[in-house]
Amino acid sequence: MILTDRLRPRVFRLPIEKIRAGYKSDIYFARTKLILERDGRRDRVTMQVFQKRPDAVVVGTDLTLAMLHVGAGRYRDRAKSEALFERYLAAERRLYAAWLELPALDWTAYAPIAREVFDISRELAGLWEPGWRELSVASLYDGETAAPYEPVMHIEGEYAAFAHLETLYLGALSEGTRVATNTRDVVSAANGKPVIMFGARHQVHEAQAGSGYAAYVGGATAVSTDEQGEWWGSTGLGTVPHALIAVYGGSLVDFQNDVVNTSLGVAHALGARLWGVRVDTSESLVDRAILRELEKKEGVAVGELRGVTPRLVELLREALDRNGYRHVRIVASGGFDAPKIRRFEDLRVPVDVYGVGSALVHGSGFDHTADIVRVEGRPLAKTGRTYIESERLHQVDWRSLVSEKDWAHSSS
Repeated sequence: MILTDRLRPRVFRLPIEKIRAGYKSDIYFARTKLILERDGRRDRVTMQVFQKRPDAVVVGTDLTLAMLHVGAGRYRDRAKSEALFERYLAAERRLYAAWLELPALDWTAYAPIAREVFDISRELAGLWEPGWRELSVASLYDGETAAPYEPVMHIEGEYAAFAHLETLYLGALSEGTRVATNTRDVVSAANGKPVIMFGARHQVHEAQAGSGYAAYVGGATAVSTDEQGEWWGSTGLGTVPHALIAVYGGSLVDFQNDVVNTSLGVAHALGARLWGVRVDTSESLVDRAILRELEKKEGVAVGELRGVTPRLVELLREALDRNGYRHVRIVASGGFDAPKIRRFEDLRVPVDVYGVGSALVHGSGFDHTADIVRVEGRPLAKTGRTYIESERLHQVDWRSLVSEKDWAHSSS
């Protein structure tokens, strides 16, 4: 899915003060900005961003633009801004500590701390000279594919204005591209069947919104948390966890290692109200349905035995259909990735929906790299790198991304 209507910077709720201060940047990039400003260097450069994976689904371009919008520029008084930022961090910590005291804390105690954070942020904003309007950016759209070493983005402008942002935008592009490409491959393997993104438990919670959006761009039908769907207007969807089953006595599907019988029990109890059952057998277990079949065949085993196997799903489907529950869908999860799903589809295993977790968010080879390839319009790059013209990049229209108020403010 290629999204030509770019997400607006406000969608990302970025920590503006920390981005501008270089607090989230590799220290060498923050120091680079300091050195350039100290020496009065205002060289204009072309920064070229690329990655090395074949047929990668690029995601993170809109987030990069948002970072450039809020973070490109400089403080008029660096010494004063640094002192203010230290006060900001201290006040923010006090604010969070106070928040944890709710509801015992009342407004009269909370208000002075909140006011201090606001006042410091406002003073920092007053010192900030935004530089995004002077940047010329050409970029792929989220969802477009890129070849190895093909430019994903060109950023042209005064290097000192955005030198400290490299850590952030490369991280955004690497993370988004990894999840989107993994999801694209899984969705392709699923052959048109829905894929639910169950990756939240495999990442720190701050990554949920970005990964959920990347999975959506990659073709996932649904995500499991509300925050994963925030950027694209969806909400969480999922099945029943084993913990809930345990609280209610452990009598539901996929708890007692007897998928067929427990599924039939649920179907008998709920009838037409049952939408589907999830099969999530551990890879270390052989389900009792498989064991019963092995006993009938006097131990002759064909194919896989442990975990969610093609034969286990077939036995479940046959039992549901035989007992009049053709409407009940089968959701398969647990260790599924693109090769496993492709194998299930090649065998025409009757899975209706796949739930995929770690396979969508893990993996290597998605790192992005940024190189200066031109300085003041002249070719200048380290050995092995050069400016690459690309007709596929789309010129970014800043005016369409920001509000008229932001545009007027930056022009005054």
